[in-house]
Amino acid sequence: MKSFPELRLTDVNVAPINQDGDFVLYWMIAFRRTKWNYSLQRAVDWAKELKKPLVILEALRCNYRWASDRIHRFVMQGMAVNQEELQDKPCLYYPYIEPEQLAGKGLVEKLSEKACVVVTDDFPCFFLPTMVRLVGRRIDVRMEKIDSNGLLPLRATDRVFTKAHSFRRHLQKELPLYLEEAPRHHPLSRIQLPTLKKLPKSITDRWPPATKKLLSASSSVLSDLPIDHSVGPGAINGGSNEAEKTWKDFLNKLLKHYHDKRNEVEDRHSSGLSPYLHFGHISPHQIFYDLANQEDWNTRDLSEETKGSREGWWGMSQGAEAFLDEIITWREIGYNCTSHTKDYDKYESLPDWAKQSLKKHEKDSRPYLYSFEEWEEAKTHDDIWNAAQTELVRDGKLHNYLRMFWGKKVLHWSERPQEALETLIELNNKYALDGRNPNSYSGIFWVFGRYDRAWGPERQVFGKIRYMSSDSTRRKLKLTKYLEKYAPEKD
Repeated sequence: MKSFPELRLTDVNVAPINQDGDFVLYWMIAFRRTKWNYSLQRAVDWAKELKKPLVILEALRCNYRWASDRIHRFVMQGMAVNQEELQDKPCLYYPYIEPEQLAGKGLVEKLSEKACVVVTDDFPCFFLPTMVRLVGRRIDVRMEKIDSNGLLPLRATDRVFTKAHSFRRHLQKELPLYLEEAPRHHPLSRIQLPTLKKLPKSITDRWPPATKKLLSASSSVLSDLPIDHSVGPGAINGGSNEAEKTWKDFLNKLLKHYHDKRNEVEDRHSSGLSPYLHFGHISPHQIFYDLANQEDWNTRDLSEETKGSREGWWGMSQGAEAFLDEIITWREIGYNCTSHTKDYDKYESLPDWAKQSLKKHEKDSRPYLYSFEEWEEAKTHDDIWNAAQTELVRDGKLHNYLRMFWGKKVLHWSERPQEALETLIELNNKYALDGRNPNSYSGIFWVFGRYDRAWGPERQVFGKIRYMSSDSTRRKLKLTKYLEKYAPEKD
């Protein structure tokens, strides 16, 4: 078999390879794409090595927490694209949509009985790690999970970084070792594999493959599924085609001004990629190498200075360097945390200084207090906060700067910081298309001091936690059109 990056491969169990199996199974759960995908590449290599057909199972359960029309539609649109992409490829694509809770139980185990080896995705967040671990215990064939999350392999360090500066300095020292590695652009192109026309009837009768009509994710289709219908579709469509369009538009038109215009709210200058990255519809490797090609860059351009500076190390344009700091440093520090910390989503995981400061001010008088229902329905006194919450509920997204402000004011106007954290996690994971992700937990916990330092002067409620206000936000951002759209004046 072709060599494979060792740090990106983890054995889920100690079961043997079944040489007499009928196929190699790739259980696609996080990197839901057909290109630039280490997991698919590994499965293809196994199929070639064993001279067996390849089966790709992409399933969607309905009993995960926060399951809704919004999330289901986005994922199902991606599945429809994958079905189209794979119809003439040397594999059997098996999309499965669970029609009712627990209907899909046992599917992977049943397929594994016919499999030589099972390959799946190594995603370090939400319910996926537990699901993979439990399935690995229940099957009798070798199971591997593959890390295709970012440019730095999750296992390249066992240290949890607590500051972006220290993580950036680590990246500048270690990342060049991995920049020459990348998953194959098109793992299924120009290869020959034995073909499997269909799976056993005993499997497909019990777990019918999704039809094109089902994968259309129309309102009528979604209405028949046992998920939350109160959270409607977001403002963008899912799938690798939409991800590519979004990325190319940003790369070609907006990147050059990213460093000085990314905080603008009324005119888009952010990439808009976070939902596509979360669901694996686009690869961070593709993003990096597309950008490097446009910049006419290679590793010789890297600075010898490895002091953790945000600018100058890459040897690229200002816009490119600012974007890379977001897409690599700030994105992957979240993956570092969730892959090495079991309580990454718990209040107790905050830095000691932050917990101590918040505890000291826990009984401070709050200028306002709101119930969860008032937060969810955007019924606060503050028009900027209400607009941000309305955008989240209506469109499934939040501008990055406003997301920080949105979080800070929930801390400010909640009775206890623990309550504020619960509110932010619930609102974000319920409504944001990029929620339930290592990066979104980074953003939420940053509100309470993670990845930050103590600030002065010490304030009521916040203590030494970084403070943000409506007045400063209004001074910093142009908000007139944004407020007209999301927070019209009340009668």
